[in-house]
Amino acid sequence: MTKFDQDSLFPATAMPDAEWWKQLWPRPELVLRKVCIRPGMRAVDLCCGDGMFTAPMARMLEGRVIGVDIDPAMLSRAKRHVKKQGAPACTWVQGDARSLPDLLDEKVDAVLIANTFHGIPDKAEMVRAVKKVLNPGGLFIVINWHAQPREETTVLGHARGPATEMRMTPVEVSKMVEAEGFALETVAELPPYHYGAVFRLPE
Repeated sequence: MTKFDQDSLFPATAMPDAEWWKQLWPRPELVLRKVCIRPGMRAVDLCCGDGMFTAPMARMLEGRVIGVDIDPAMLSRAKRHVKKQGAPACTWVQGDARSLPDLLDEKVDAVLIANTFHGIPDKAEMVRAVKKVLNPGGLFIVINWHAQPREETTVLGHARGPATEMRMTPVEVSKMVEAEGFALETVAELPPYHYGAVFRLPE
């Protein structure tokens, strides 16, 4: 098990209150469909947090989901959330996202990372780790806040999301991920403030 302390968290990626996630995405399963999660896949919810996306993904993929987070408290919350939602049981792994190849026993068809990519210190290292665990033709999916001023991204009356200077445009994310051998498949708009960049590993 990976040793955990708060300093291990990526900057500006702490898990917010669940209520305002519901305000942003009342139907997270629709978000997953927009970013190309499909039945039959085996997928990783990387930096899964409290399981907001893990639960609907587990329903879509009949439990073929691996939730990964460095924080054991978050994993416990995610497990409870998945159970409360009546979703099939998942596999849970505590560990640093950058060590993903050491955490998995087999390759997968998709890796989703939501609201975290902006805070990764060495993004190229992360992308290479994801690449190692994907099957040929597999998907790397990055859900990010749009690069607009933080004061404009309000939820329940308060500015939310990472600092303005940390936000990345789809073009910036694409440049970084494509440099490691992926091809951009699509950029899905995820109103009101997010986008999902979907990259495919060549066959």
